[in-house]
Formats: sequence, C-alpha cells, structure tokens
Amino acid sequence: MMVGDKVKLKLAIAEHPHTSAIRSGAIPIEGVDAEFVTVKPQIGAFRRMVRDLEFDVCELAPTTYIIARAYGKPFKALPIFVVRRFHHAGILVRPDSDIATPKDLEGKKVGVRAYSVTTGVWLRQMLMDEFDVDNSKITWVVDDEEHVQELKLPANVVHAPTGVSLADMMASGELQAGVEAAAGIGRTGAPTGGWQEVEADYPDLLSDAADLEADFFRRTGVYPMHGTIVVKDAVLAEHRWVARSLFDAFDRAKKEWLEKVRAEGPQNATEKKYMKLAQIVGPDPLPYGIEENRPTIEALEKTAFEQGLTPRRMSMDDLFVDPAKVPQAA
Repeated sequence: MMVGDKVKLKLAIAEHPHTSAIRSGAIPIEGVDAEFVTVKPQIGAFRRMVRDLEFDVCELAPTTYIIARAYGKPFKALPIFVVRRFHHAGILVRPDSDIATPKDLEGKKVGVRAYSVTTGVWLRQMLMDEFDVDNSKITWVVDDEEHVQELKLPANVVHAPTGVSLADMMASGELQAGVEAAAGIGRTGAPTGGWQEVEADYPDLLSDAADLEADFFRRTGVYPMHGTIVVKDAVLAEHRWVARSLFDAFDRAKKEWLEKVRAEGPQNATEKKYMKLAQIVGPDPLPYGIEENRPTIEALEKTAFEQGLTPRRMSMDDLFVDPAKVPQAA
C-alpha cells in the first residue's frame, strides 16, 4: 500500500544497538513508511513469518530461512546479518557423562530446542567438520516445534516427553549434554508464550573454545551468522528498490553505531561482545553484503543440506538479493 509517495511496510525487527536508529526512525528507510512490530522473543516472529507471512520484512534465523526458502516460502533474504557469534563454545556436558571429547558425543543424548535452531546447526557443522563427529550417531532431543512445518526430521531426532523441558532432562541425567541458553537447556516453555530462562551451570565441552574459534576463522573465513533480514517476494516484485533502501539503512545504522562505540568505548555486554569479535574478524564485526559473507553463506547452505534440513541444494541467487545490483528508490 502506498502512503503518499512511500510504500507502507510492516517490519518485525528485534532491538539491537545497531538497529535501534532504524526502529526509532532516526535513520529512515528511503521510500518506505515503516510500521515496526515488536515480538519478544523474536523467535515468535520467526514462526509467524514462515507459517503466516505476517510481515513484509522480518528478522529471521538464517537456517529457518534457508529451510523455508527450500520449501517454497515466498520471501527472500538480504545479506544483512544482525547477530554474529562463533559456536565452539556452548555445548554443555554433565560432569558424570563420560564426555571428554567431541567424539564422545556419539551414542549420547544431547538437548537442543529444535533441530533447525541455527545455533544447533552451526554447532553440528563444527563437530562434523572440525572433529569428525558422526552426527547420525548422536540422539538429538528436542522440546519444541520446528518453525517450518514441512521439515522432515532425521531418524536420530526425538521429542522430549510432553511437559518435560530439556533443562529438567539435563538435571535428571536423561540428557548427557545440551546446547546452552535459549537454544537448549537454558530455558523452559514455548517461544510463543511461557518462555522462562533457567540456570544451566554445566561445564563447556571445549574449554579452549576461544582459541579454536580464532583458528577456525583464520582457516575457513566462516563467521557464523544469525538474524537474516527477509522481504516478501510480492514486495520485491512490485518495488525491487526496497531491497536497496533496506540495505542502505541497516548499513548506515551499523556504521554509525560502530563509530560511536569506537569513540566512546563499549557501553554494554553486546558492544563488548562485538569489540572482542572484532579482534578475530577485523574492524567490522557485523559485515553485510554477499561477497563479504560468501564463505559463511555457502557453509550454512551446505551443512543444512548435509544435516537433512533441506530437500535440495540452493545457489546464492536462490537465497539472496544482491542490493549492490538493485537501483535506489526513484
């Protein structure tokens, strides 16, 4: 719908230090009359987007997006990734589990909120590629639905009993390991309601994760991403320039935020996290653009297929609009 000479769009984007200026309107999206919808946690918006196409523009987990696109959902991603982190840390193990190395996970039960959770996908990619773990020999226990309902889960994925959380199963010893925080054993309840964080005080499987992550990036150029921005196909078909307007706004917001952090120093945990990551990946800890992220995008697409999450392989053109090739708003 047009409002004056602008296209009215509904956007579900989470609050990040590097997106707040867009959400507040301090940095406008050229040619767009933006209506922002806040969904907490943002995971709830993922489900509403892939099932009901509720938003014109949505921040979506990249694995959820790749699966949705493979099954024909009518939206396409921009190479904007608003959350980044490595994934050598985050596999928590019970001290009595006899798990000392990644290979020891084979034959064990490991908890993850849903099999397609992007954190879990990156963790499994790391285990498979870096430590020769046979993923099919791990029993992955989930306690939530997959966002994309068409997804057919591999045989080594089982559901927790109704009403029993992964946190409970880890505490009782029914699980020997689990993914940390909201992606696994650090929460109870469904993302659409009743979400509660719980304490998960277990040792990390890889005690030298920070060193391993830095070495991994140096060797591979892969910098795991989260928070991909997707746009409905119908919007892009009628107003292709929206892709460029969105990219330019997000890029400007990120650059201005980085300049402020460098000038004033990090002011919160998120800013401290990205300044630490910058020591590994270079001065921009949130790189946007296809070429800047090609090794990472290709790695996630490949491992999603290898982990049985997508029914087919997909090209870069299948998955992403290149804003550099899109004209600006007239």
